[in-house]
Amino acid sequence: MSRRGWLLFIAMGVIWGVPYLLIKVAVGSLSPASLVFLRTGLGALLLLPLAGARGQLRPLLRHWPAVLVFTAAEVTVPWLLLARAEQRLSSSLSGLLIAAVPLVGAILGWAGGTERLGGRRLVGLLIGLAGVAALVGLDVRGGDAVALLEMAGVVIGYAIGPYVLARYLSEVQGAGVTGVSLGLSALVYLPVAAVQRPRHWPGLNVIGAVLVLAILCTAAAFLLFVQLIAEVGPIRATVITYVNPAVAVALGVLVNGEPFTLGIGLGFALVLAGSVLATRRPARVEPVPDAEPISASLARRV
Repeated sequence: MSRRGWLLFIAMGVIWGVPYLLIKVAVGSLSPASLVFLRTGLGALLLLPLAGARGQLRPLLRHWPAVLVFTAAEVTVPWLLLARAEQRLSSSLSGLLIAAVPLVGAILGWAGGTERLGGRRLVGLLIGLAGVAALVGLDVRGGDAVALLEMAGVVIGYAIGPYVLARYLSEVQGAGVTGVSLGLSALVYLPVAAVQRPRHWPGLNVIGAVLVLAILCTAAAFLLFVQLIAEVGPIRATVITYVNPAVAVALGVLVNGEPFTLGIGLGFALVLAGSVLATRRPARVEPVPDAEPISASLARRV
């Protein structure tokens, strides 16, 4: 890759590994619904004018059912579940559990007839599932069962969203879809956020976490990722999926003082190896169009 490609790759690997720590900070003072409203609302204010100026909104009217499904699966439901789960789980553990998204995506692709699971990919799925089991068995207490179910919902949503985008919305521009999804989600959570608004202004650390989540990890991240796709190609760009969990763990341990446990170490190694094997394409498969890899990586974008 070029020097610019490496810089973009490193930037995206960090940017999409940071949200787990920021969410953990924010939910200490804000309700999950309030956090999702602020993040989606600010992100929509940034992306919708840009998408409108580029003429990327009107074409979405022809695809409104798919847009609604994508919005629910990719943003509205999983972002709330993730914020709720991080009220009980560490940011590093949450980031590693999200690393199971490629495994679920491979299963969905097989079930939908768009992917074939050969021996190597099947072994990858089993290894990845063993990694998730290690994380759950070694690092999760019995009282966290609800949080685990919430994380399962996040993983499933993050796998369904890209599938919908790649299959039904590949003809539309991603900035428009993302902006509209953020705007719709903000409208959904507006009434709840109004009722659950904090009685006092949160601390500067919480305000900073929300701003970074909305501006850097949502709006700016998408624009940077499009540049990364153009610079290094769609296949190489998706490799950041395997970098984000490492960043999430490092930040959780170094910044938030979370323990680096045996479950995290073993689970990360197994999930990473399994995801690489389960999502690796045969050498002779034709390159997929840009729209699919962009969509497939949007969710590692929490």
